[in-house]
Amino acid sequence: MTASPESTTRVVLPGLVEPSGLEVGTAPIPAPGPGQLLVRVEATGISFAEQSMRKGRYFGQPDFPFTPGYDLVGRVLEVGQGADSQLVGRRVATLTKTGAWAGQTVVEARDSVVVPDGVSPEDAETVVVNGVTAWQMLHRAARVKPGQTVLLFGANGGVGGILIQLAQDHGVRVIGAASPRHHDALRAAGVIPVDYADPDLAARVRELAPAGVDAVFDNVGGDTTRTAFSLLARGGTLVTYSIISVVGGPGGLLLPFATAIGQALLWSALPNGKRATFYDLWAGHRFRPARFRRHLEADLGRLFELLRDGTVTANIAARFPLTEVVAAMELAESRTLNGKVILLP
Repeated sequence: MTASPESTTRVVLPGLVEPSGLEVGTAPIPAPGPGQLLVRVEATGISFAEQSMRKGRYFGQPDFPFTPGYDLVGRVLEVGQGADSQLVGRRVATLTKTGAWAGQTVVEARDSVVVPDGVSPEDAETVVVNGVTAWQMLHRAARVKPGQTVLLFGANGGVGGILIQLAQDHGVRVIGAASPRHHDALRAAGVIPVDYADPDLAARVRELAPAGVDAVFDNVGGDTTRTAFSLLARGGTLVTYSIISVVGGPGGLLLPFATAIGQALLWSALPNGKRATFYDLWAGHRFRPARFRRHLEADLGRLFELLRDGTVTANIAARFPLTEVVAAMELAESRTLNGKVILLP
């Protein structure tokens, strides 16, 4: 589908549909408002968030219909009042939460970071949401030190793949929990794999880390979270960054998320030297915007440096034109991939 000069291609999620129900159409090119940028999208991608939104299972998602797309990389075409005019023509990476699956879209300048020369749009896209999440969980939430050992659930996922590279660059040993079909790839990446569904998982981890692990990164929730906390060494930290066991099932989302946050607070108050926290990428975005911006710029900037010098390798599983979003979504949801599916408008 070709858009006219006054319009742009966009994907619309009309409601609770299968991937085949995603709609590709056109819409007028929006004008940037105060503090906003009009961006020509060069790369965006599919993450677990969009897959959850398709099922109506992402906490706080907008009402249908809407355009998905959690992040993007693109060129600034125009700036709104109060935005830096020197950004015109520059490539930026932006956290959007929704709206990135389009040829041109408006984004918030405060959620955008300049991409340095030497980093391609596709490579940059792989570390926007996934990379910032991995960096902040490792270095800000858990504050892992060189020589320590961590247990990572979702080790084959987009966040997991980057966290592994960051941990190894930091001198950290990684035990990766994933389905056995991903174990060979994890071994090749220098990770010690364990089966996340193994009923003897706890015993296996204790064999590998008899004194306990220094951090656990848990995206499963439920019983897995309780097991994860029990595997911590004194002084260790549990970081929960999703609740797949809840998101993938029926029922409301508010109570499980509130319970998970409350549980983390309760566990952190226990006199055993262990900590627990629920990581939220958007924490502070509304109420501490200057701090949020400072961390985003510093952390994403560091990730771009690591991409450029080859310390972090972009793991792209597949590339699709934006107009082939249905096939891209079906592949992303097949759970057979190791890496991110990139959409190219």
